[in-house]
Amino acid sequence: MRGLKDKVVIITGAASGIGKATALRFAEEGAHIVVADFADGTAVVDQVMEKGVQALYVSVNVTDPDSVATMVAKTIEVFGRVDILINNAGITKDAMMKKMTKEAWDAVINVNLTGVFNCTSAILPHMLEKKEGVVLTTSSVVGIYGNLGQTNYAAAKWGVIGMTKSWAKEMAKNGLRFNCVAPGFIATEMVKKIPDQVLNERILVKVPAGRLGEPEEIAAAFAFLASDDAKFINGTVLSVDGACTL
Repeated sequence: MRGLKDKVVIITGAASGIGKATALRFAEEGAHIVVADFADGTAVVDQVMEKGVQALYVSVNVTDPDSVATMVAKTIEVFGRVDILINNAGITKDAMMKKMTKEAWDAVINVNLTGVFNCTSAILPHMLEKKEGVVLTTSSVVGIYGNLGQTNYAAAKWGVIGMTKSWAKEMAKNGLRFNCVAPGFIATEMVKKIPDQVLNERILVKVPAGRLGEPEEIAAAFAFLASDDAKFINGTVLSVDGACTL
């Protein structure tokens, strides 16, 4: 993708799944990667560096503003700047509404919604100063259309869309871009643990493409939106879902 070589990219939730695939894709494009995760991301750093770029692992709790500030400070210390932030860290704690606890609600909102606010807030001064930067966030088709048993997750993923559109309106004149990717059913480790019968009878029947998406396909969407090819795309949501929302 045009314009990604030598960019400095922070990716939260980059130790596995979509975040890991995104780190590797951006590394292939020549970007330098900050693997930011609560889990150990050193193995991903090794894989990224094999592609000939620089990489750094930073342990971060996106719900803690001090932890997020440390993540940004370490990035600036090592690389001197931040060009792209990908808010990808997320969790699920599913339950039907009549059984959902306040604890489950708070946990998902804190990571998936407030965590995005925390990370974006921490990075903004650096991007506004140089009048350039891209912030991308992982939403979900669940955030657009809702889903059984995912009140907390749907609320958070819809919320990041609202924040993204607001930020785009506020800061487009400053040279910053904000967009979301909304994945459908993706073959992450979590999804691969679903029994075949459940996968075939309850999930794949909803996907006209007839298959799960691959993390690399979400990574490709992020790479496009971060690139110069998407310079006039701001405040949008790109659904990558095999037509499951049609």
